[in-house]
Amino acid sequence: MSTSNSDAREPRDHRRTLAGLATVVALLAVVALAVAMFRGDLVRTESLTVIAERAGLVMNPDARVKLHGAQIGSVSSIEPLPGGRAAIPLAIDPDAMALIPANVRVDISSSTVFGAKSVALVPPPDPAPEPVRPGQVLDVEHVTVEINTIFEQLVSVLSRIEPAKLNQTLGALASALNGRGDKFGRLLVDLDAMLATIGLDDLRHDIAVLPTVLNAYADAGPDLLAIADNATHIADTVVEKQDDLDTMLLSAIGLADVGTEVLAANRPAITDVLRLLVPTTDLTNQYHPALNCTLAGMIPLATAAPVPVPGVLLLDSFVLGSERYRYPSNLPKVAAKGGPQCAGLPDVGYETRAPYVVADVNANRAQYGNQGILLNSDALKQALFGPIDGPPRNSAQVGMPG
Repeated sequence: MSTSNSDAREPRDHRRTLAGLATVVALLAVVALAVAMFRGDLVRTESLTVIAERAGLVMNPDARVKLHGAQIGSVSSIEPLPGGRAAIPLAIDPDAMALIPANVRVDISSSTVFGAKSVALVPPPDPAPEPVRPGQVLDVEHVTVEINTIFEQLVSVLSRIEPAKLNQTLGALASALNGRGDKFGRLLVDLDAMLATIGLDDLRHDIAVLPTVLNAYADAGPDLLAIADNATHIADTVVEKQDDLDTMLLSAIGLADVGTEVLAANRPAITDVLRLLVPTTDLTNQYHPALNCTLAGMIPLATAAPVPVPGVLLLDSFVLGSERYRYPSNLPKVAAKGGPQCAGLPDVGYETRAPYVVADVNANRAQYGNQGILLNSDALKQALFGPIDGPPRNSAQVGMPG
């Protein structure tokens, strides 16, 4: 009877052991799942890499990545690079990748001087139309200065200062400011008023363009020094020739006195002459193109090679006479307006004849269509060969038949 009871309890104890083991495994699985969910291991992310000159002491893994102030990811790790630089892989929410432009700016900033840092993605004023690509490398434009960096730089500066010289400098500064507090305060008030008048925007612009201006002065430095050197020589020459300069100035004063007397005595006559010259100068101004090209056309004559033999070479020929002037149709016209004509000058081509200009002078030698002597006339052919017909003509041919 006792044997049957012990056999009945053995299966019950084995089941309890298995149930306890399953409970422990389930609890461990829940904890592992909670830890994985807390770390974000079960969340799908896209990777971006940020390259910074430095990451800082308070940039830690799991730091926030923000876009427009909202968290869209976290820092996966911080990897040091040669030269003190740092590579910071980012785990970004895939849904937020489409909101990040390809030319996004990256800043590493913190809310306070001692606070933890975060990565801020700042879209530029003109964002690119395409979003960032998974695995794209971004460069950091600004990293917030930490208090330890300031202390480090301050210590490096103080380590180079000699206490004796610092004491001497502070003593000289105290002596210079002793009893001048009112003047120093007035100086600060005037400086504040001047800065308020100038405006911070103008001051920022001046500071921004100052390197360009200084570079321009640096490039022009040799020329400026040469000008200063030449000015020194000119000043030395003026000092050396000051007696001659005084004589010249006295002569100029005497000439000015004589000129004043001459102009004062002849002022009415000079005024009349200038007034009478106005029409002539106006006409000259109107026809100055023709005068210029005429003078330019004389340049080849003045610069041409001399004749091969002494004397003058003359080339003459006989031409038909122009139509004679007729009275009273061709009387000279007063105030004729023909306008300036260069007739091909100053460069008249080879075997080129200048065109005949019909000006507004009430005379035209070609008015009556004078053809001169016509040798190949129809009357001459009739006298030599008898009454014959001429060859057929076409509309493009002109003149007498034959």
